[in-house]
Amino acid sequence: MQGKFIVFEGIDGSGTSTQSEMLKEYLLKKDIKAVTTTEPSSGPIGNLIREGFKNRVVFVDEPTLFDEQMAYLFAADRHDHLYNKVDGITTLNTKGITTISTRYFFSSLVYHVTNDEEYKFVKTLNEKFPLPDLTIYIDNPVEVSLKRIALRAHRDTYENREKLTKVSKNYKKVFEEYHKNLLIVDGSLSIDEIHNIIVQEVDKLYNS
Repeated sequence: MQGKFIVFEGIDGSGTSTQSEMLKEYLLKKDIKAVTTTEPSSGPIGNLIREGFKNRVVFVDEPTLFDEQMAYLFAADRHDHLYNKVDGITTLNTKGITTISTRYFFSSLVYHVTNDEEYKFVKTLNEKFPLPDLTIYIDNPVEVSLKRIALRAHRDTYENREKLTKVSKNYKKVFEEYHKNLLIVDGSLSIDEIHNIIVQEVDKLYNS
C-alpha cells in the first residue's frame, strides 16, 4: 500500500513538531508504518540552511535578498527531500511508509515573501512539487508562539514578533486560496484536544 504524505504547518512555536510526533506514535500503534521529517531537511542543503539560521554560515544581510536566497535554497532542499533515493519522501511512500513532514512549500510562501511579486516568484519555484495527501495548519496566536520560543536555548533568524506577525497573515492568505485536503486547527486548544481533532481527520484519510 502506498504510504501517505502528511504535512504540518504553522508559525514557529505553534506545536507542529509535538503534534507530528504524536501522530506518528498514533499511526505506529495502528500498525501503520510512519516516520517524521522536517524542512529544512537533514540533507546537505538542509544542513547548510540550518547553519545559516544560526549565523554559522553568513548569507546576505539585506532582508529582501536574504528571503530570496532562502527561497532558492529551500526549493533545492525540498527537491532533495522529496526525491533522494536514500530517505526521500517519495522513496518512503512507495515502500508503504507514511511520511509526516513539519513544513513544506507552504512555509516558503509565507516566510519568504513580503509582496505579490515575491509571492509569484516563490510560487513558481515550487509549483511542480506534489501536493500532500493532507495538510494540517495549526493556527496559533503570535503572542503564544513568542512565549514558547522565549524558552528555547537558541532562536533562529525568523523567530521575532515582526516576522511571525507577517507570516501569520501570509498563512491565512495562502490557505484561503488552497482548496485541497486541508485541516485548520485552533492552536490555542490543549495539546490533547488538537491531537484528537487531527487523528479524526487522519482516520478519514486512511478509510477513504
